[in-house]
Amino acid sequence: MSLEVTTVTDHSVTVHDDDRVIHLDELEPNTEIEIEGLSTRTLNRPGTDLLATVCTINDVHFGEREVGNLNGDPDFTGVVLSSNDEETPYVDVMNSAAVAEMRALKADAYIVKGDLTCNGTTAEFQEFLDCYEKLADKLTYVRGNHDAYGGETFAATPHQVVLVPGLLIAVLDTVIPGRTPGQLVDDQLDWLDSLAAKSDRPVLVLGHHPVAWHGEDDFNMDQRSSKSLVEIIDRRSAIIGYAAGHTHRNQVNHTPAGVPLIEVASVKDYPGGWTSYRVFEEGVVQSFHRVSTPEALAWTNQTRQLFDGHYPAYSFGALHDRCLVLPTR
Repeated sequence: MSLEVTTVTDHSVTVHDDDRVIHLDELEPNTEIEIEGLSTRTLNRPGTDLLATVCTINDVHFGEREVGNLNGDPDFTGVVLSSNDEETPYVDVMNSAAVAEMRALKADAYIVKGDLTCNGTTAEFQEFLDCYEKLADKLTYVRGNHDAYGGETFAATPHQVVLVPGLLIAVLDTVIPGRTPGQLVDDQLDWLDSLAAKSDRPVLVLGHHPVAWHGEDDFNMDQRSSKSLVEIIDRRSAIIGYAAGHTHRNQVNHTPAGVPLIEVASVKDYPGGWTSYRVFEEGVVQSFHRVSTPEALAWTNQTRQLFDGHYPAYSFGALHDRCLVLPTR
């Protein structure tokens, strides 16, 4: 495996090489850095003072026992991976390590944006709560499509507000119960429009389903919801971005006005990570972080082989898809 830059922030760079991790901190923003012949650049710092830090994570999938089976498609012939009976389940390995890493940042808020469970059972939801209880006083979560497959209604709050210094985070439930694709109903869209119109600070919108592109509304958010959400984002200058999960990949598109529409990879398999948002006066720095305990890296490096080895190209994304600045408008 070649040396690869995983994370850049406005002050640090992290590089992975198989199970080896190189982390450089206390760097200057917007500065070229060379690590073992590999060059990269720290992100610009949109302001002087760090106002707040927020951590997000998605597609945690408590209860999942194997990965790579494409929902049981009988025609799929690729490798399917699971934890051995003697091992701690990989979902527990990844999430417990991610919680410890996020907690170490002492962030102002922690947000889980969907697919808390694999099969939508209350027992799996309790596993999620048990793992994430260490973040409980600053924890917000919303459901994903997997959480509503079994008819349960936990984490089904239509909209939530998380306030931190310098940023308002609007968390939306995008789920259609019992179905894979998502939507936003008129009441939610009106709520967001009004919230953004009145906000005294920048607004970051979070949900489980990404905006649909190129007719993808059979999997992502439906076309009507996607169009309406993009219209609100472009109309309300307070909104600096929309970030989702669901697709298990790092990717960024943009609205016609240039506002980022972000997809973030899952924590449960390659690349296996979480995201930090550093809030400044003139914008927010987003950085994706691979979970880097030895046990987590052993699992996510193993899952690089999924889908005939094509999974890394799909899920990891380019560096600018993982780490970017969301400027105020």
